[in-house]
Amino acid sequence: MKIIKHVSDLRVELKECRAQNQTIGLVPTMGFLHEGHLSLVKACKNKNDVTVVSIFVNPTQFGPNEDLESYPRDLNHDQELLEALGVDYIFLPQADEMYPEGYGTSVVVESGLTERLCGASRPGHFKGVTTVVSKLSNIVHPDQAYFGQKDAQQVAVIKRMVADLNFDIEINAVPIVREFDGLAMSSRNTYLKGKLRQDALVLSMALEEAKKLIRLDKIKKVDIIINAMTNIINSVETSKIDYLEVVDYENLQPVEIIDRKILIAMAVYIGSTRLIDNTVLEV
Repeated sequence: MKIIKHVSDLRVELKECRAQNQTIGLVPTMGFLHEGHLSLVKACKNKNDVTVVSIFVNPTQFGPNEDLESYPRDLNHDQELLEALGVDYIFLPQADEMYPEGYGTSVVVESGLTERLCGASRPGHFKGVTTVVSKLSNIVHPDQAYFGQKDAQQVAVIKRMVADLNFDIEINAVPIVREFDGLAMSSRNTYLKGKLRQDALVLSMALEEAKKLIRLDKIKKVDIIINAMTNIINSVETSKIDYLEVVDYENLQPVEIIDRKILIAMAVYIGSTRLIDNTVLEV
């Protein structure tokens, strides 16, 4: 496994891989890796000759009052995990390598995909995401790239960008990995201490209730489902709903009746920690 910090060095390495007709897979991460990230790496290794994992806490996708400085980091542990999985390259750039002095170009997906859900509560977030993913794509030129389904809106936005800009990359969404008790794995789970960790289970509990109402009770009206989920989330005093929506899986626009493939998505504060979770259902 090679750790590479500079764009020019990585390009030299990967040029040689392509000369040998090797397929290249990219797994973009912000580090502090957990089993969710590792599932992306395993999926990448299963389909590609060469696996590149980037570790970069991207400043442009954080808002002014978000946790950029405190975002958890453990580079040594990340390296140990990736080496054990047989990753070929870790791309570990600094901010000034990705955004040099005078940098002034961004990539923006202007569609309904970015206006709702996390896009509404985190202005500028997806601009930062699409910009850094486009940069990583241009640096690595992967055949495949891998993202977690937990960030369902991010996956939809990146797929739109790739299609719109004719990137020759296949985008793969890998299923959510959960803790033993149902909590979706997230680097931010480390913020949850004591009672907050238990309280956070209301997210997955609410999703399970929604699935029961839709599949077993045959409830089709979205307002009934949202009310039931809201009651579960509000049953703990530490929770505060940022958003809770049922949307069309393809265009992320809200629906009132469940008569198609849907995404149930939420962002909920447990204490000061903002968590996201979702599930996809077909009827």
